[in-house]
Formats: sequence, C-alpha cells, structure tokens
Amino acid sequence: MSSPAFHRALHEIGARIVDGSLPAGSRTSVETLVDETVASRSIVREATRVLAALGLLTAGPRVGLVVQPRGSWNLLDPLVIDWRLAGPDRADQLTELLELRAAVEPAAAQQAAARHPDPGRLLELADLIAGATRTSFADLDRELHALVLRASGNAMFVRLGAVVDRAVHERATIDPDPVDLELHATLAQAVAHGDPRAARDAMHEIVVRTSARESGQ
Repeated sequence: MSSPAFHRALHEIGARIVDGSLPAGSRTSVETLVDETVASRSIVREATRVLAALGLLTAGPRVGLVVQPRGSWNLLDPLVIDWRLAGPDRADQLTELLELRAAVEPAAAQQAAARHPDPGRLLELADLIAGATRTSFADLDRELHALVLRASGNAMFVRLGAVVDRAVHERATIDPDPVDLELHATLAQAVAHGDPRAARDAMHEIVVRTSARESGQ
C-alpha cells in the first residue's frame, strides 16, 4: 500500500511512538488509531503491520497493540532514523550516525581502493566535486559515498548504504568549504587509482570534520 493516506498514517503513528507520545508498554487498538488518524481501518491495519515489522509494535488477540521499547526497534531502518531525527532523540541519532560512519566508511574506502573498481565515474566525480556549489555538491556527495560502499565488495557495508545516505543527506544544508571539496575529490581519486591508505585517510578526515561541525567545534 503506497497511498498518501497510508504514508500519512504510518508516519503519524510511527513518529508518536518514537517521540514518546505513545510510550513503551502502552496499549492501543486499530479502532483507536483509526479515530486518532482519521484514516480507514484497512490503512491503519497495514500501517500497524509495517510498524510491527520495524519492532515498534506487537499485536495480540487479547492485548491489542502494545508499544515496544527502543531496544526492540530496527534502528537501522531509514524510517526509524527519520522519526528519531524529527523527535527528541535527534542529538543521539546524529551522534550514532556519525559513530557508525566512523566505524564503517574508512574501512569501506580502503577496501574499495584495494579492489580497483572501474575508475571512470570516480574520476568524473572528483572533477565535478572540485568545482561544486552547495546545491550540486549535495547530490555528488551522496553518490560518492554510495559508490564507495558498493565498490568495497562487502555485502554488509552495502546493506548499510541507506543508513549512510540518510546521514550524508542530513548534512546537505551545510555549505562545503574548500577543504571539504578537496577531501572528497581526493577520496574519489584515491579509490579510482587504487590507493587504499589514501582512500582510508581521506574518508576518515571527512567523517572527523563532519563530527567536529556537529559538535560545534
């Protein structure tokens, strides 16, 4: 189901669980959520199925719908990430995204360079990034990070692509300075030319600078 009404109901209920408006352990029902969201019963039922699959709800014939604690949530799902970013957990979510990037992306860049991927698009990106504006850099930045994860050849790194993309997208409103552009161009060139150490160092510095900006340093 992909209607606007479904997405509205899903996001409304999901956001309320994540922000604590529907606290862990509380019980509700499809009928109650129909009244609260003004959505149809079929739409609410489908939304609660999605939320159950994400670990936010459980359903039982006698207990109805029970809100689950954060430890049960699929915290790597982009929907849950977006709801946390929009709620009181925003600061914690940003920190966790940065910590995940710091653990994964430098290793992925090193592996990508060691595998000698097709350099064509990487070198194009390096040239485009060198002369990018904020608007054009945002899309190039996301493409580069996704390409590096795919080029690593590690299926688990690739699986984290949506999470990394969401973290990179969150920084899209920040103007890149010349150092940012140079580091991203260096990263693309290092992977393209098969230089694992340079690729890892460039990615590490990119994440460090992002973390410093986020903490206001």
